[in-house]
Amino acid sequence: MLRKLLLSIFFVSFSLISLAQVKEITLEDIWNGSFRTERMEVLHSMKNGQQYSVLNFNRSTRSTSIDLYDYKTQSKVAALVDSKDLDAIPYFTNYTFSADESKIILATEVESIYRRSTLGVFFVYDIASKQLQKVSDSKIQEPTFSPDASQIAYGFNNNLYLKDLKSNREKQITFDGEKNKIINGITDWVYEEEFAFVRAYDWNADGQKIAFLRFDETAVPEFSMDVYGQALYQTQQVFKYPKAGEQNAVVSLHIYDLNKDLTDEVKLEKSYNDFYIPRIKWTSEASILSAQYINRHQNELDLWAIDTASNTSSILLTETDASYVDVTDNLTFLKDNSFIWTSEKDGHNHLYHYSKTGKLINQLTQGNWEVTAYYGCDEKNKRIYYQSVENGSINRDVYAVGLNGKKKRRLSGKTGTNAAAFSADFTYYINTFSSAITPPIYTLNSSSDGQVLKTIKTNDALVEKLGAYRISEKIFSTLSVNGNDLNMWTIKPLGFDPNKSYPMLMYQYSGPGSQEVANRWNDSNDYWYQMLAHQGYYVVCVDGRGTGFKGANFKKVTYMNLVKYETEDQIAAAKQLSKLPFIDESRIGIWGWSFGGQMSTNCLLKGSSIFKMAIAVAPVTNWRFYDTIYTERYMRTPQENAAGYDDNSPFNYPEKLEGDYLLVHGAADDNVHLQNTMRMVEALVQADKQFEWAIYPDKNHGIYGGNTRLHLYKKMTNFLSKTLGDKISSKQN
Repeated sequence: MLRKLLLSIFFVSFSLISLAQVKEITLEDIWNGSFRTERMEVLHSMKNGQQYSVLNFNRSTRSTSIDLYDYKTQSKVAALVDSKDLDAIPYFTNYTFSADESKIILATEVESIYRRSTLGVFFVYDIASKQLQKVSDSKIQEPTFSPDASQIAYGFNNNLYLKDLKSNREKQITFDGEKNKIINGITDWVYEEEFAFVRAYDWNADGQKIAFLRFDETAVPEFSMDVYGQALYQTQQVFKYPKAGEQNAVVSLHIYDLNKDLTDEVKLEKSYNDFYIPRIKWTSEASILSAQYINRHQNELDLWAIDTASNTSSILLTETDASYVDVTDNLTFLKDNSFIWTSEKDGHNHLYHYSKTGKLINQLTQGNWEVTAYYGCDEKNKRIYYQSVENGSINRDVYAVGLNGKKKRRLSGKTGTNAAAFSADFTYYINTFSSAITPPIYTLNSSSDGQVLKTIKTNDALVEKLGAYRISEKIFSTLSVNGNDLNMWTIKPLGFDPNKSYPMLMYQYSGPGSQEVANRWNDSNDYWYQMLAHQGYYVVCVDGRGTGFKGANFKKVTYMNLVKYETEDQIAAAKQLSKLPFIDESRIGIWGWSFGGQMSTNCLLKGSSIFKMAIAVAPVTNWRFYDTIYTERYMRTPQENAAGYDDNSPFNYPEKLEGDYLLVHGAADDNVHLQNTMRMVEALVQADKQFEWAIYPDKNHGIYGGNTRLHLYKKMTNFLSKTLGDKISSKQN
């Protein structure tokens, strides 16, 4: 009842509130954490299925704890470990249980390497004895327990090691690791970024074997960037980065036998040339390893079953596509070694059940909608759980379906974005719900029918705080553009009057399979758009062709021509919207970050008749500068598709710049290199085009740290005010 009341307060018209009592959102509010949401951090379902653990941080004691809760009662059962009771650890930031949940790996002193990779100091905590054991005196990567929790494997200096917890002895199991040459068991830069994993090794079921990937980076070209720091001379960060069309690391699959203390390379009964191994995973059988091999074009993927006992291998299934095949983490082996697989082969992403030999048993889901997450299989009750967009592509719901593909049931009840974290035995799940009008709500639900059993956590305090601010509704709709109904959201100026005229700012990302128009709670940019709406801007976002969750054809139409159709859709959308009587067609701008930065740049250059300004943050300006895996997935190589690369590269037509342009980049961007911006700058200078630009020293692709984000958004806000906002008062009065 309280939450309903608070929500009604939140959305009451500001005209009904005394202006003296109403606050306006500021950039300081956005970036100092004023609108931070309460979340459940690092949730782990215990194997008994009746309890779960959560990482909690105590702000008063500056300590962290792993607390155990009962699903049914939601009461705290115990604190499994608290850093205030540990002399060696003031706090920890992550944890991992052993399979029997008797021991926990605690992560401390964690430092980032790239987007996903980290180094850290790790400890093993024994729950029964309350003893603490340091894994290594060095900072290491990706420690994992053996199945019986007697050993830990980890990466250090590009090699793999074992730590025997009983004897406390370390053992090195690979010896050829060397920076910028050979990596064992940890991914190289491009695998980490584009295949989205770091730990490239896996224990088998009985803990007698470790499968791992080896990367030979010797022939991969080096990339370097200056790190300025505070010293008299800058330093250089040098690493291997394969740009489109260049040499990749040579990857190979190996198996280490703990009993024999021997490592063998896996040899398959099929030869591959220039390929990737994006996933390895042991099956339910200790001797059977699965491995996914995909060709460089990424349009043919083989799923292999490798029998390490007989040294034989067979292909379970092959996925092919005219453009590309997506790599996922959805492969799940059941107890009988049959498996669950997701595929777009019928035009939409759906779930399939295959036998252990790769024979199709059932297509579990089907329809003109997408499965967006696979949660797991309850083998006891023969039920599959998943998330989908069946209730509209901007929404997410939790569903269950029988392992026979029958008796599908929607479990979530509210329209918006629903996500589930299931208990180990699938009795319960914790549902996270949010929408454009409701911040995250965590509830305990019954897996059988989706019934809400208990509310765990809300963000009522945030709702109450936002009730004091001037808020404009985010309105969802569609726009018919180039033969497609595109999803769109709109935030109108506060106190919108259709008889007045407003400048319009468009935001987009537009990358393949992405989505920005979604019925979910605010991120930081949403608050910025609210601030801009307060100032009189009409803010719009349109998901054009190439974005996700509307079928494979809609997503893959951009193949071989990244940003071509995406740009056409944004220009066409802007032209349509400019005809609205309340839009000032002389004041239309667009902005974006990364892929969206190239898009905003292209829109300004190719759509100069409609766009008067653009902001591009960390943009790609030519796909020749970006990495192999991502770029070639959508474009093939520059050698094969030169026109696809160059015809849509903005520094090839700088003379088209007519409007106002702000270009921003972080100097230490290991992902989209500063080279992109420097080439754009040089092209614009030689074309005698005036523009504004900013470089943030030692900042990566995210451009954050200290005061940086606040400074960046002040710069962008001021640029908007100068270029689009200069006629707000005259046009509205």
